[in-house]
Amino acid sequence: MTMKRPAALCAAVVAVLLLAAGTAAAAIGITRKQQHQRHGASAARSCDAFAAGSWVADASYPLYDAARCPFIRDEFACGRFGRPDTAYLKYRWQPAPPCSLPRFDGVALLRMWSGKKVMFVGDSLALNQYESLLCMLHAAAPGARTTVSPASGRVDPTTTARFEDYNVTVVYYLTHYLVDLVTEKAGRVLKLDSIDQARNWLGADVLVFDSWHWWPRTGPTQPWDYIQVGDTVMKDMDRTLAFTKALHTWARWVDANLAQTNTKVFFQGISPSHYKGQEWGASAKKTCMGETQPLNGTAAYPGGPIPQQAVLRSVLAGMAKPVYLLDFTYLSQLRKDAHPTKYNGGIFGEDCTHWCVAGLPDTWNVLFYAALTGQI
Repeated sequence: MTMKRPAALCAAVVAVLLLAAGTAAAAIGITRKQQHQRHGASAARSCDAFAAGSWVADASYPLYDAARCPFIRDEFACGRFGRPDTAYLKYRWQPAPPCSLPRFDGVALLRMWSGKKVMFVGDSLALNQYESLLCMLHAAAPGARTTVSPASGRVDPTTTARFEDYNVTVVYYLTHYLVDLVTEKAGRVLKLDSIDQARNWLGADVLVFDSWHWWPRTGPTQPWDYIQVGDTVMKDMDRTLAFTKALHTWARWVDANLAQTNTKVFFQGISPSHYKGQEWGASAKKTCMGETQPLNGTAAYPGGPIPQQAVLRSVLAGMAKPVYLLDFTYLSQLRKDAHPTKYNGGIFGEDCTHWCVAGLPDTWNVLFYAALTGQI
């Protein structure tokens, strides 16, 4: 192997971003076409339940009582740790006409998944959605026998919940980057073109992936020492470029291993954080702390789209296997009020990255349900 810093890095980054920007419109169209074909929707894809809409107060929300859900970790358990306001629990996503969303039917979903394995693969934002879904299913069938393994709920690198009466298995698999992170003599190496861990994902009937949250990390919280591409090992490279290369590695694996299967594949849209108030029209020093109301209206989010979302769309559009993009980004950008903040058992400090459960991830799962059942 050769050790070097990346040459002509700026040019490469510009090329990646120009490619993503230049193909974003086409990527959206192609991806939406794939989604329509995959899920057999009868309505035209002119209805996009993700792209436009508003958060409306709904007295029937939340969809379950978080205090009765046995699956919520401390880091998401805002009510357990004394969050005093409850308005954030009472909002329902209303897509712009002519779109509408079905009511979540957990029993119907358990029956549809009978004998199947559903797997969430990614970082703690995938875990956020996973635990929300478990609570929604538990609320729908509160008398159903459930088992969790390991019993402690520890993720190493998986945790599994089984709804025994329905023969449904729901798994979370922890991977921050999707591609392999290995320890070698030189140190911890993030291998952008290696995905050996993916063998653990085979056999799932439904796969939901996510990535990006860990890619920008530097300093003590960065869990790798080197990046490797082919035989070249380097200390660092542009993180968007690295993310792009890793996504292409993941996409090749999906196409090689899942294209001829009935496995349904989804990818989470990039989940936003709320640490910079200027992104929603507040002062630069403002964070999500103390926020109790969502943004609303039909205007674009003041901070604009997350640039890496265009990269994700472009990669998905080039795949042989249809992958449904659960494009939660915009509707989540509006929810500056839905983070745990300090109500998380002290695990993450002032957390404006993750989301309270119950809360916003329940809407992600309503949309997931609608996609699974061909209603969006």
